[in-house]
Amino acid sequence: MTNTLTLFAPAKLNLFLHIIGRRSDGYHLLQSVFQLIDWCDTVTLTSTTNNRISRTNPVAGIAEEEDLVVRAATLLQRKCQVPIGAEIKLQKELPVGAGLGGGSSDAASTLIGLNALWDLQLSRAQLMELGLELGADVPFFIHGSNAFVEGIGEVIQEVALPERLFIVLYPNRSIATKALFAHPELTRDHAPITINGFLASPLPDPAFINDCQAVAAQICPEVKHAIDWITEALPGAKPQMSGSGSSVFAAIPWQADTVNLDSLLQNLPREWTGRIVRGINKNPAYNLISSD
Repeated sequence: MTNTLTLFAPAKLNLFLHIIGRRSDGYHLLQSVFQLIDWCDTVTLTSTTNNRISRTNPVAGIAEEEDLVVRAATLLQRKCQVPIGAEIKLQKELPVGAGLGGGSSDAASTLIGLNALWDLQLSRAQLMELGLELGADVPFFIHGSNAFVEGIGEVIQEVALPERLFIVLYPNRSIATKALFAHPELTRDHAPITINGFLASPLPDPAFINDCQAVAAQICPEVKHAIDWITEALPGAKPQMSGSGSSVFAAIPWQADTVNLDSLLQNLPREWTGRIVRGINKNPAYNLISSD
């Protein structure tokens, strides 16, 4: 049995994000469609003979004990009473605090990989249940396919999405999710929709918005700047923020061979990060192992 696995941890885009209510414990009830994209972190897991969980490389802005990959491995080890440990190397490509789900995806890939590496044979449903203890987006990445997501992130229905290219901009400013969802001007009464209602609508549809975007733009004016940049660079695009921000994205509204993708991002503001990404249908963390 191998003692090392290297897995990708992809980002996601929220094609829309509606807040339809709030639970008594303060958690917000959401509806969204999550689109996987081919912009990924990389997680390398090595099984060790001792029982220590450690991250082997520094990650800017994330202390080892707070890193979701360490927390995920520790949770799995404790729940399954695993007598051995793991060393984790996390190669970050996704910006932190960008609304792209990078930390949640890293945690999901860690659970997926260690389940195989430690030969625990937990089902995908069992891993998703564990993942929810780490964060609302983690079960989606363990589920592994594009999905219509409800509740606090735990109600997941797979959806088929067209293959498209997207432009994604990160204006080098993060937004504290807790502060955003506590903001007094955040609306929390969006009328619920159905998965069939979403699938029957053309994409993008102006009826499907990000309810966090207006408040996020107040907290972080760079959000509006990024939306304006895409609108000017790609007339006809419909940019919006992903998740709780601050990344902004838009589907590229033409066929790839009619857009000069190589030059599209050359005039970005100096500190911004921009990528042309492709929507994908399956979490590539499952490429080397069974997804059953």
